[in-house]
Parts: sequence; C-alpha cells; structure tokens
Amino acid sequence: MRLSIIAVILCSLSSASASTQTIPPPKVPNAIQAPANEHVVLVAHATGSQIYSCQATIDGNFSWTLKAPDAELKDDKGKVIGAHFAGPSWKLTDGSKITGKAVAHVESPDPDSIPWLLVHVIGGSGNGLLLKVTTIQRVNTNHGQPPAAGCDAGHVTTESKSPYTADYYFYSSQAAAIHPQTRKRPQ
Repeated sequence: MRLSIIAVILCSLSSASASTQTIPPPKVPNAIQAPANEHVVLVAHATGSQIYSCQATIDGNFSWTLKAPDAELKDDKGKVIGAHFAGPSWKLTDGSKITGKAVAHVESPDPDSIPWLLVHVIGGSGNGLLLKVTTIQRVNTNHGQPPAAGCDAGHVTTESKSPYTADYYFYSSQAAAIHPQTRKRPQ
C-alpha cells in the first residue's frame, strides 16, 4: 500500500512537471527581443490572410495599405485555439482577447514575406490566458506581402487578400508557464 501511494505521488509530480515545461523563445534579432524578465506562455501558428486596401497617398500616388489580418490560430497539434484580426487583436477560445501595438520590426529572412514584429499589449478583455500576456512576437512569416501591382485611381478602396502564415509567441512576466498543447496552469 505504501509503495502504491509513493508511486501515485511520483506520477503526479511527473505530470505536474511536464505541464510546466518552459517554452523556448525563438531566435530573433535584438530589435525584436522580448524583455529579459518575460517568458513564453503560448505559441500559436497563424494561417490566414493579410487584407490590403488600395489607397491614395498624400503625394497623389496610390499604394496598398494594410487594413487587417484575418487568421486562425492553431496549437502544435493543428487544433484551432483562436483568431487574429484587426486591431491588431488576438482572441482565444478561452474567451480572452488582447490588442497590441507594434513597437519594432525587422525584415523577414524571406524577402517575399511580411516583417517579423515585436508587439506590446495595450488592452485586453475577457478571462483567460491572454490577459497575462504583455508582449508578442510575430516570426517565421511566410508570404503576406501586398500585391506588386493593381493599385491605381481606378481601384481605390479595392481590397486584396494575401495568404500568409506566421508563428506568434506570447510572453508574460508572471511565473507560471502554460504548456502549449494543454494550455493548463500547473496546480
């Protein structure tokens, strides 16, 4: 009996330590490093579109301007865990939602892809994981650039969707990490 209790305790401790695994941050240029006192609490893989609108510029020319992202957020197993949309905002299926402001960017190593970003969270609502997040990185971008042509006087306000993928790393300075597959806090 005593050995059974010890085995159960050891299994419980093993499970608890598995759920508190640290998630390594991505290797990124210094310009978009997260603050040293923060750690990754969630990684989400985005698949969707960058929506651009053809707009007149001050100098009388025309250019594609980012209107909003529109993407699903998935975990490492491909399960949809949320969405990314105008704001820029992120919302998880747990009901938490945050809005951010880009504070730094670097060009993607892939010249056909949108830049990598460092985003500071400026607001949030609901209950859930994202309310603890203070910093976000967008990395590993693939595509998403505006069209190379087609924006002129005859196409003002026309929209164009550019497919893209990216990884979003969500950071918090709070102590408990979230395991990316279970998104559960340690007990």
